[in-house]
Amino acid sequence: MNGTPSAVVTLTLPRIIHVLVTDDTLSVDLEDGRTISVPIGWYPRLAHGTPEERAHFQISGAGYGIHWPELDEDIGIEGLVLGKRSTESPASFERWLQQHKKQG
Repeated sequence: MNGTPSAVVTLTLPRIIHVLVTDDTLSVDLEDGRTISVPIGWYPRLAHGTPEERAHFQISGAGYGIHWPELDEDIGIEGLVLGKRSTESPASFERWLQQHKKQG
């Protein structure tokens, strides 16, 4: 075989150690010292949640995810590191929003 040998790269993701959600931003502190901040608008369920609902979260998945029980929202560290927004369809979000308004 000629040329450059193929290399397999394995990403090791850091764990989440702290989460802060404001009216504008989701910020996540990672065990490797980085802080990742993204607009809260990337995650419509967070954007439409109350400050109390946004503050009630659990670091889940052995430190690789965040779960908001009242908002039925889960965000993983891989998506945050890669800059991925919510992929929820508009129809699904609208159903959730109507249900959420009834509960509130």
